[in-house]
Amino acid sequence: MSGALRLVLGDQLARSITSLADLDPARDVVLMAEVMDEVTYVKHHKRKIAFLFSAMRHFAEALRAEGITVDYVRLDDPDNSGSFGGEVARAAARHDLHRLVVTEPGEYRVLAAMRDWQDQLDVAVEIRGDERFMCTPERFADWASGRKQLRMDFFYREMRRDHDVLMEDGAPVGGKWNYDADNRQPPDLSLAVPPPLSFAPDAITDDVLILVGKRCADHFGALADFGFAVTRDQALQVLDHFITHRLPLFGTYQDAMIEGEPWMYHSHIGFYLNAGLLLPAEAVRAAEAAWHDGHAPLNAIEGFIRQILGWREFVRGIYWMKMPDYAGMNFLEADRTLPDFYWTGETGMNCLAQSIDATRRYAYAHHIQRLMVLGNFALLAGVRPDQVNEWFLVVYADAYEWVELPNVSGMVLFADGGYLASKPYAAGGAYINRMSNYCGNCRYKVAQKTGPDACPFNYLYWDFLIRNRPRLGNNARLGMIYRSLDKMAPERVAGIEADAAVFLASLDEMSADEHGRQQ
Repeated sequence: MSGALRLVLGDQLARSITSLADLDPARDVVLMAEVMDEVTYVKHHKRKIAFLFSAMRHFAEALRAEGITVDYVRLDDPDNSGSFGGEVARAAARHDLHRLVVTEPGEYRVLAAMRDWQDQLDVAVEIRGDERFMCTPERFADWASGRKQLRMDFFYREMRRDHDVLMEDGAPVGGKWNYDADNRQPPDLSLAVPPPLSFAPDAITDDVLILVGKRCADHFGALADFGFAVTRDQALQVLDHFITHRLPLFGTYQDAMIEGEPWMYHSHIGFYLNAGLLLPAEAVRAAEAAWHDGHAPLNAIEGFIRQILGWREFVRGIYWMKMPDYAGMNFLEADRTLPDFYWTGETGMNCLAQSIDATRRYAYAHHIQRLMVLGNFALLAGVRPDQVNEWFLVVYADAYEWVELPNVSGMVLFADGGYLASKPYAAGGAYINRMSNYCGNCRYKVAQKTGPDACPFNYLYWDFLIRNRPRLGNNARLGMIYRSLDKMAPERVAGIEADAAVFLASLDEMSADEHGRQQ
C-alpha cells in the first residue's frame, strides 16, 4: 500500500491529532499550508494570523525533528495556489500520493469543501473525527435529543459525571455543581494584577511578523510587542503560570474590568486550546489538581473548569448539530449596520473604547468585555448578526466559527430565539459601572438616565425591550422587567424612545459616512 498525504490545519497543532495517529515516516508526507483564502475569507486580525503561522512553522519543525517529512507551503511561495484544495492537489502530484488523511476541521465551510475533494482532486479522502475534545458530536446529539431548549448547566453536569471531574462518591465536591454566585465581585483597584506570561519572538516568529506586516497591512489590529506562545512547551508554561499566579483569584474577579488591565486574572489559554497547542483535558486536570493541593478555592477551580468542560464543549456541540442553518438565524430581526467605531475605537463611550483598544492591540478581550460591553451594545442597538459574527471572527485570536458563532448568535445576540440562552443578556450602564471603573473617565454620565449626557446603555436597554416586546414579551425571565416597564410614566417612556432614536440615527449616519469614504 502506498503512503498517504496527511493534511494538518492551523488549528490542529497537536501531535495527537487523528490525522497523524498512524503516520508512517517512511511513506507518508505531512502537508501544512499558509493559504490566502484562509487569511482573507474574513480579514483576520494581524496578530491572529502571525500567531497561527508562527505556531504552524514551529509545529512543522517539531515533526521534522521526529524524522517526519513535512511539505510546508508558505504564504509567499510564488507557486502557492491560495487554497487548501489547490495545495492538496499540488502536493499529491509532487509526492505521487493518492490518499489523503485529514482530521475534521473546526468550520463547516472547510468540511463542506473537504467532502468534495475526492471527486475534484482525484484523491481518496479519509476524514477522521477530532478527538481533542471531551465530548463527541455524537455524544452531544444524544444528550440534546428531545430537548426543545438546551441549557449548559445540565450538559455540564453530564460532562462532570462522564469524566469524573470534581466528583466525590457520585456527587459534586462541595455539594454544589456551580459556584458562579461567588464569582461576580467588582474590581478591587488595590490588587496588583500579575502580568501575562509572554515570550520574545525567535527567528521564525520574526520572519512571520515581517510577512504579515507586508501582506496584511490593511487588516485590523497591531503586531507590536507580540508575545504569544507559539510552541506546545510555551503553551504549557502559560497554563502553569495561570495555575500558579492567577487561578486563586480568577473566580472572584473573572467578571471584573479595570481600565488599562485587559488581561485581569484570566488564563489566556483559549488561543492555545483552540489551535491545538494545549488539550482541554490537561487544562481541566491541572486545575483539579490545584484543588486537591489546596492551591486555589473551589469557586475559582469550578468556574475555570466550567468554561472548558462545560461551555466550550457545549457551544461546539450546538455548532455541529445546528449548522448550516444556525449561521442565518436572526430571531430579533436586527438590521442595523455595525458601527464604524468597532474598528476605530473612536467613541465617547469609555467601556467600548477600552474594550476595542485592547482587542486591536492584543486580539484579546475577556468574556465579560465581549459579552456585556461589545456584545451588549450590538444587541441593544439591533446590529445585524452576520456583521457582528464577522467582527468577532476577525478580531480575536482564539476565534474559529465553531466557538464564535454559537457564542455570538446564541449568547450575545439571542438570534436563535432562546435555543442556547434562556433570555437576552441585555444590561444598562449600571452593570458596567458595578463591574468596572470605566465609567469614571467616560464622556457620558452613568447615573443619568435620559438626555444628551446620559449613558447610552441606559436608554438603549429600555428601548431594546420596548421595540422587541412582540418577540420577548412572553419570555418568563423577562416578566418582572416588563412589569417595571409598564409602571413607567408615559412621558419617561417617550423620552427613552426619543433619546434612543437620536442616538441610533447618529450611528446610522456615521456608518453611512464611513461607507461613502470607503467607496
